Amino acid sequence: MSRKLLTLTLPATLMGGTAFAEAPQVAVDIAPVHSLVARVMDGVGTPDLIVQSGASPHEYSLRPSEAAALQEADLVFWIGSDLTPWLTETIETLAPDAAVTALLEADGTIELAFRENALFEAHDHGAHGGEDHADHDHGHNDHEDHAEEAHHDHDEKAHDDHGQEDVGHDDHGHNDHDHEAAGHDGHDHGAHDPHAWLSPQNAMTWLNVIAGQLSAADPDNAGAYFANAAAGRAEIKALIDEVNATLDPVRDGQFIVFHDAYQYFEVDFDFPAAGAISLSDASDPSPARIAEIQGRIAEQGIDCVLAEPQFNPGLVKTVLDGTEAKTGILDPLGADLEPGSALYPQLIRNLSTALASCM
Repeated sequence: MSRKLLTLTLPATLMGGTAFAEAPQVAVDIAPVHSLVARVMDGVGTPDLIVQSGASPHEYSLRPSEAAALQEADLVFWIGSDLTPWLTETIETLAPDAAVTALLEADGTIELAFRENALFEAHDHGAHGGEDHADHDHGHNDHEDHAEEAHHDHDEKAHDDHGQEDVGHDDHGHNDHDHEAAGHDGHDHGAHDPHAWLSPQNAMTWLNVIAGQLSAADPDNAGAYFANAAAGRAEIKALIDEVNATLDPVRDGQFIVFHDAYQYFEVDFDFPAAGAISLSDASDPSPARIAEIQGRIAEQGIDCVLAEPQFNPGLVKTVLDGTEAKTGILDPLGADLEPGSALYPQLIRNLSTALASCM
């Protein structure tokens, strides 16, 4: 069954409005989304996390307990196959009767096109704005700032057909196999960047989506789900103000990232990166590329170079050698945070403090 069919089965599954005798069993793909689901389910139940914190979502080998969680799931929430293509067939195999919600396809979700020109090159380093972003709004939303800069893009996304027969997938980290230089994260991708959870605006939209799906499946607890979603949205609104206050003193600075995964955060907070060292989070830059980057850093007065936890500290040091730029660590998945409802706001807060401290 294709992802399209997976998505189309959702209304049929939920429209019956069958109430569960107790809280439904819920499985979630990555820790940031798990945090949002846990916030909505607070006081009612606890979702199961499929891809454990610190592991790459692009390739993962399910543990028996995680496979069992999918088999027992009444509902599944995930970003979608653009982030975890291997999980498409796994869900179809292990959770054929579950109500499945791909959040990238949810009404109101803001999607941005991949920035194929994001590499840190000689051309216009600061221009990664509206003309290169395809803002795909799957319905109504109240994010006018995004809508003004982007357009509706309803083209079908190309999906990578992995066709695995089993549920096991390579889980040896980011550097265990070769990747095409032009590829992203070791697999073909669709038209849109899947790192959409790094937009707090999307997170607020998804809280409502999650509450709606849970309430349709478990109407006895609908009041709790929607109250929790409202409280979660209020917390994120306050978080947005906090992050803006953190970033305001350093907005004149310039930074680059190792891996171009942060444009949702950059757009939400109007603080674009000057570029990325690599489009992929899997491949290390060559010595020639490192020398070029060092020259660019010096030429353009880059203040900060931001890596991620999986990058070799020695590589970061090499890139910075001979420059005056500082370095910091961005963690887009909350690898060092305890899974649960508090993870998402802390993840976004950590991104802002890491950036401000580095600047």
